[in-house]
Amino acid sequence: MLYVRSTSGRLIPLDTVARVRTNVGPSVIAHTGQLPSVTISFNLKPGVALGDAVAEVKKVEQELRLPATLSTSFQGTVQAFQRSLQGLGLLILAAILLIYLILGILYESFLHPLTILSGLPSAGVGALLTLILFNQELNLYGFVGIIMLVGIVKKNAIMMIDFAIDAQRAGKPAAEAIYEGCLLRFRPIMMTTMAALMGTLPIAVGIGAGADARRSLGLAVVGGLVLSQLLTLYITPVIYLYLEAARERLGRRHGRRAATSAEAPELAPAHTSSPS
Repeated sequence: MLYVRSTSGRLIPLDTVARVRTNVGPSVIAHTGQLPSVTISFNLKPGVALGDAVAEVKKVEQELRLPATLSTSFQGTVQAFQRSLQGLGLLILAAILLIYLILGILYESFLHPLTILSGLPSAGVGALLTLILFNQELNLYGFVGIIMLVGIVKKNAIMMIDFAIDAQRAGKPAAEAIYEGCLLRFRPIMMTTMAALMGTLPIAVGIGAGADARRSLGLAVVGGLVLSQLLTLYITPVIYLYLEAARERLGRRHGRRAATSAEAPELAPAHTSSPS
């Protein structure tokens, strides 16, 4: 009883071009990006990190050898997790570069900021080892803790280097200046470090509502502070002395070049001429 119009304009019964039958089909067809899609949901077992679950799902996808016409993607919490981790490494590098530029302007030197930032690798190693020790994943909160360490750890070196520079300007050698800086700044360094540790320790322990989500932040800060505190007091003076020796060698080399270029015109032969 149904008719369709042909290209010539005539009405043709539908049963002449198609067979109509009743069948069971989906009431709704989901689409993602204008393409039909099927959603497969999963939950996490206790103690399993979201990053490990994503890796297992990708492994299963490779083992299934899906056809090229079928594409897969993560949605929901996993998609938010992947987006949150994008660009965090560049963000840390940008933070370190910005701090280097600010310290270079402050001290009017390219070498002293390197001495101050020399404690950051030990802080990063301490943060990662602490997360591994307590079986915590490096999530967004962990990256925030590492970025916090960039600002907290460098204050130890700033206290020592600032005093050593002033002592050198007063006429003391580099070794004596940095030695006195370590002795006189030891108490304020320990006080500020202990204050930061006591402030982040409740987060690392997991006290309060929703503390499990923020625990990686506290563990990263506490672990980074402890390891950097143990190593910075030994590493920073050594790096300071090596960089000061390099700066002095460069200064002497530059002075010899300047003296050589200044004597060159005096050694040039003089030309005289007499009227014919």
